[in-house]
Amino acid sequence: MPKDYDVVIIGGGPAGLAAGLYSARDRLNSLLIEKGLLGGMINQAERVDNYPGFPEGISGTELTRLMHQQATKYGLETTYADVTALEVEKEPRVVKTAQGSYNARAVIIAGGSERQKLNVPGEKEFTGKGVSYCATCDAPFFNGKTVAVVGGGNAAIYEALHLAKFAAKVFLIHRRDRLRATAIVQERAFAEPKIELLWNTVVEAIEGGNLVEKLRLRQVTDDKQSTLKVDGVFLAIGLKPSTGYLKDILALDKLGCIITNERMETDIPGVFAAGDIRSSSIRQVISAAGDGATAAFYAKKFIEG
Repeated sequence: MPKDYDVVIIGGGPAGLAAGLYSARDRLNSLLIEKGLLGGMINQAERVDNYPGFPEGISGTELTRLMHQQATKYGLETTYADVTALEVEKEPRVVKTAQGSYNARAVIIAGGSERQKLNVPGEKEFTGKGVSYCATCDAPFFNGKTVAVVGGGNAAIYEALHLAKFAAKVFLIHRRDRLRATAIVQERAFAEPKIELLWNTVVEAIEGGNLVEKLRLRQVTDDKQSTLKVDGVFLAIGLKPSTGYLKDILALDKLGCIITNERMETDIPGVFAAGDIRSSSIRQVISAAGDGATAAFYAKKFIEG
């Protein structure tokens, strides 16, 4: 039989952890479900230097540990499972996982996002063989080697800067003529001698034998083709929300993000969304935590009637 909870939180990133903290402090019987690592993509951040209270910065892993420790202190339960379905036709809502189901008077969806794929020849075949989506995880494997990072936002720059500590050379490949990253992050990239920018360039294919050996590139301005010898390529071209199981259940925007109001309420009463998975999110740790706190506050109001 499904176990009963006041609040079930889907996702253990900053939004989910903040929601768990606020729900548990309000003495609501609260469960957090995470399918992978607590913290989500923040674990890939070697240093978070824009979260208030940490003037010297803090690693994403350590920030996650502290947030979870704080929420657990007040009674938050945590389980590890992949949510496969959400039943909202009647109350209580039912959150289904491969390991079992949970009844919830209120549900907070904070499942975050995952990395976009390039969808070019060789990407799938060489994943784990030179293609990576996490420099923090895999950079040491490329010590003294040549690598490329694809992307132009903050995530791509952070990947390149981290790789520069290990690799001999880092090519940063961006399809436009300017980066999307914030100014201070760009300044760090431009000041790093190991990083070379390849502007107006896209990857057409990833090639090699047993491992990645080269990239086939194309200039978007004149369609000129070229090849670039690399030992690895790190992809950071954007994020997509983890909402596959929510199609035809909740209102989603054209990108697949959950549409909410300022109270984090979805179009289904008692179902809330917070963090990167929410439409119009600015995808920052501090805003995700704020979303989680807001969702928990109004979830309590909903439960109280």
